[in-house]
Amino acid sequence: MASTRVTAAGKPARGRTRRDEPRRDEPGRLRRSWSRHWYAWAMIAPVLVVMAVLIGWPLARGVYLSLTDATEATVGRTIGVNVIPATYEFIGLENYVRILTSALFWEKLLWTVVWTAACVALHYGIGLGLAVMLNRRLRLRGLYRVLLIVPWAVPAFVAAFIWRYLYNSDYGVFNGMLQAVGLDSVSWLDEATTAKVAVIAVNVWIGVPFMMVALLGGLQSIPKELYEAAEVDGAGPWQRFRAITLPGLSQVSSTVILLGTIWTFNMFPIIYLVTRGGPGSETEILVTYAFREAFTGIRDYAGSAAWGVIILAMLVVLAVGYRRTLRRQGEVW
Repeated sequence: MASTRVTAAGKPARGRTRRDEPRRDEPGRLRRSWSRHWYAWAMIAPVLVVMAVLIGWPLARGVYLSLTDATEATVGRTIGVNVIPATYEFIGLENYVRILTSALFWEKLLWTVVWTAACVALHYGIGLGLAVMLNRRLRLRGLYRVLLIVPWAVPAFVAAFIWRYLYNSDYGVFNGMLQAVGLDSVSWLDEATTAKVAVIAVNVWIGVPFMMVALLGGLQSIPKELYEAAEVDGAGPWQRFRAITLPGLSQVSSTVILLGTIWTFNMFPIIYLVTRGGPGSETEILVTYAFREAFTGIRDYAGSAAWGVIILAMLVVLAVGYRRTLRRQGEVW
């Protein structure tokens, strides 16, 4: 019920609530905010400019190209002293309709989802196990931490070339070990199933250290008194893990799982450098196929841009849906 006050004329006047305040005061509020916090605005302005140039403009350009028929033959270019103008035209959503109605897109999407789910599940499971182990008192615990974080420190392209050598059918280390114990060699990268297992193994090797470090930090933030009290009450190791460790890691887990999903969904270097999408195109995920569209054969820039926009839209939907799910569960972040 609105509050009232008595005016000089003796008439009751309805008190203004925050909703009743005129919106025309917004410019004044912005001016006051600028006068008070001009230094903060000045400090973040360069960051906003850089983000607009490096992220905003390429994104806007990509969305525009996805609505055209731009190819290598129709984009503007300069050959010697000759300037050839662009001849591509606006075609609307034709590229999106063509992609979403093709069996190829759904085939690549299925493998991308399987690849992402398998990698993230192994990242989290192995990372959590290592974090729990390193959170205990062990001899040479510091050395173990350094050694386990090495895969994360190695650049992805270096790791990809190392693993490609390990998988080599003729002189690779893995086949050499198999032959040493009397087993037949395996064509790791020449068959669809083994190639998919191979790239998942490489990505797991690279991604586990991040999960381990993040979850180890989360474990160290859980009060030890909770474990002591649970132990006094007779709770076993599995009960303490389920009732204290997992709930205590919920916020960290939700963050690293989302980040891991986004990174793995777009993990271009591992797929491209280890298998180049082969054999055939069996191990290609969405992002590597978008690259192939833009930089191999007759370069379809518009089609590649449309693939990129679709990938971005799916990740945005995933992130928003995941965040809303966490909010409903009371884990707001």
